[in-house]
Amino acid sequence: MQKWVVANWKMNGSKNLLNEYKKSFKNHKKLIVCLPSIYLGEPSGLILSAQNIHQQLKGAYTGEISASMLVEFGVKYCLVGHSERRQHFHETNSDVRAKAETCLEANITPIICIGETLEQYEANQTTEVLERQLAECLPSRSGFWIAYEPVWAIGTGKTPTTDEISEVHLMLREKLPNTILLYGGSVNGDNAATIFAIPNVDGALVGGASLDVAAVAVILKHAR
Repeated sequence: MQKWVVANWKMNGSKNLLNEYKKSFKNHKKLIVCLPSIYLGEPSGLILSAQNIHQQLKGAYTGEISASMLVEFGVKYCLVGHSERRQHFHETNSDVRAKAETCLEANITPIICIGETLEQYEANQTTEVLERQLAECLPSRSGFWIAYEPVWAIGTGKTPTTDEISEVHLMLREKLPNTILLYGGSVNGDNAATIFAIPNVDGALVGGASLDVAAVAVILKHAR
């Protein structure tokens, strides 16, 4: 079965890169592209995801985007609780849950990001941290995805061992048997095949490599 690839541009990219994606990946069934919000209204033929959403449906929240706005432009997915949102914008587990609930109410699939810091990893607290995040972040209804991204692996070129990824995804699968489970954290064309071969990994959340169309093509090839 083909794996999912979720390409998160973060605050990067351009109309030229979007045009390259259109030419290379238009109508691809297993590629989801998390665009900066300014590009979400561009006709693309791509499956689109937002990178963030506000938990309130409307109001005086300058600079934020509501679920109804995303729906108007055909956005089907939304990242929720990415570690960079937690770190730089101080989002809490409670915030993550509220945003996930808002997504589901609008028929948007939230991709809920969880992961441990380097300090927690080195203290052997990975399972404890993830279980707490699951307990506090998950919405009351099903329909969400989970992206496991060790915070210390994001953008560093470092990844956990295959055994470590396998152990976490087995734990997640036992708790969430019918949920799409992604792995994220320095996924690229060189390691994608190895990551996709790990049991219970349904796909990858790709950051830096998503800005290179050739690298995305290689990752998609391995995803098949």
